[in-house]
Amino acid sequence: MKTVTPTELRANIYKLLEEVLNTGVPIEINKGGRKLRIVPVEERNKLQNLVSRPSVITGDPDDLANIHWEHEVNLDLP
Repeated sequence: MKTVTPTELRANIYKLLEEVLNTGVPIEINKGGRKLRIVPVEERNKLQNLVSRPSVITGDPDDLANIHWEHEVNLDLP
């Protein structure tokens, strides 16, 4: 959680509010040793932060479900 002073909050209020809305992470304001918190009311779906990476898998993704490792790994443990 990010902590800011009232002066930092005043200087960057729109940016900080947008950050809270976009990330869902609260911001804490430290005023004279006492703390206040700005938190979003709605919970954010964390899966929305995932970035699509279509080039990570080369080939057919369905082939990954049928990989057999029996011949690649020696499972004879002492």
